[in-house]
Amino acid sequence: MTVMTGRQGYSKNILKAVDAIRQGKMFLLFDAEGREAETDLTILAQAIKPEDVKLMRKDGGGLICVALDPVACEEMGLPFMADVIRSANEYSTTLGTTVEKGGDLRYDSRSSFSIWVNHRDTRTGIPDNDRAITIKKLGDMVEQVLAGNKVNFGSEFRTPGHVATLRAAKGLIDERLGQTELSIALARIANVTPSMVVCEMLDDNTGRALSKEDAIAYAEEHGMVFVEGSEVIEAYNIWTTNIQIS
Repeated sequence: MTVMTGRQGYSKNILKAVDAIRQGKMFLLFDAEGREAETDLTILAQAIKPEDVKLMRKDGGGLICVALDPVACEEMGLPFMADVIRSANEYSTTLGTTVEKGGDLRYDSRSSFSIWVNHRDTRTGIPDNDRAITIKKLGDMVEQVLAGNKVNFGSEFRTPGHVATLRAAKGLIDERLGQTELSIALARIANVTPSMVVCEMLDDNTGRALSKEDAIAYAEEHGMVFVEGSEVIEAYNIWTTNIQIS
């Protein structure tokens, strides 16, 4: 992995990732060894096209999710799914027994999942074009919210749906180091609407997470940027000291 630095101390690899985000291109984002050790195909939500959804489901194979900025989630009133399930316990004791507990997850302290949605302009919500509509509209709503505009989430989206939303931790990488937080940190660095699409890459032969080595090989073969979580952490620490990329 390159360690050379470019504009204002950012590594050349981070600069390439920032350019990819701004240009609406897909890139690969790895969290860390000892965590999930997974690589996600990643792209800006507002740039999504049906062919991007197709690539994610065919070459990725994991869940196609939309990571959302924590400030926007507060304004939109999006809950964590675990809290929704806890509150539903009065209607179903089974739900109460299934919700995650402390130490339940092997890779983190809690999940970032929020609700699953379809945009109201979609039909079934599952085809590539329907999911692309829902994803882009989620990004557009985040942009509106962060611009200070009042929105009504329910007027545009319905649940249950086919696009999983992920609520980034309030403190981002200071609180959690999943692709949810890493991708939103990168979006902030790139100065774009902080709403990112992520999809885990799976190995067709084993059914397990694609190895880091194979993910790097995929990136090289397809001319994509491969970014490690450690690089994002370093870059975000630079960004938070107001050394921003122009």
